[in-house]
Amino acid sequence: MMSSSQRRAEYRDLFKQNVAGRLIVDKIVLGLVLGCVVVALVPLFNILVEVFKNGLPALSAEFLTQPPGAVGSGEGGIGPAIQGTLIIIGMSSLIGIPIGVMGGIFLSEFGNNKLGRTVRFFNDVFMEFPSIVIGIFAFLIIVLLLGHFSLWAGAFALSLIMFPIIARTTEESLKLVPITYREAGHALGLRQWVITFRIVLSAAKSGMLTGILLAVARIGGETAPLIMTVLGSSQFFSGFDAPMDALPLRIWRLSLLPYDSAQMQGWGAAVVLIIIILAINITVRYYFAKKKGRLSRMIMGGIRK
Repeated sequence: MMSSSQRRAEYRDLFKQNVAGRLIVDKIVLGLVLGCVVVALVPLFNILVEVFKNGLPALSAEFLTQPPGAVGSGEGGIGPAIQGTLIIIGMSSLIGIPIGVMGGIFLSEFGNNKLGRTVRFFNDVFMEFPSIVIGIFAFLIIVLLLGHFSLWAGAFALSLIMFPIIARTTEESLKLVPITYREAGHALGLRQWVITFRIVLSAAKSGMLTGILLAVARIGGETAPLIMTVLGSSQFFSGFDAPMDALPLRIWRLSLLPYDSAQMQGWGAAVVLIIIILAINITVRYYFAKKKGRLSRMIMGGIRK
């Protein structure tokens, strides 16, 4: 029969073998993850280098502020396209973000039933729809109904692309919030909507923000729905019921022209679009990080007092 010291020695050996095996597996998985990251970043880096190499020479004050010039002349710029992109992203966000967030809240907090499973299924199916089909749908129910192309039709089409993405990411972010948060709210006698909007949403804010920015980046580069709804224009904003230019549309039209100057302007428009999407992401994340830091300082200051 083994003594207690022998048992402890045996347990220590087994523990060391177990830890050594886990460390080996951890290093293998870490290596695989890093390898996948490198594989994903290499083509992305090559694309960015190609776009900036060909597009930066086209950037100038005139290019960024002036309307397009005569076809093939190499004059003019993409001012209306930049304005139209910012307007249509803002309009689409005003429509798609509230619907997506509320849909995600419903699926996460109240969707554990037949209705919730049905909504979740159709949301997932809708998220995979080709964007050109959504553009045709918006064309049929808005453009044909109103009799003209407009920003409203484009914003409606892009919001249909946005809200399934936001709903899905919101649902998954809320599901990651520990159940103890909800139980604590119920123990305090709080109403369900107070627990959801004041506690659960606050805890899942980072994941929800990522989903919203992902949706904004997705619609920022969509071309097919805008062809069917906004059509394009060489003039600056003249009304929500009028056609408007956008960077994806301008890039597409310039890429079809056989002139070197038009091709360079297309690369320049692509650079501007990348910078706009990157600026939106950085600005929004910086704002929320700064707001979170201010809240933490207020809490710590209250604790010290």
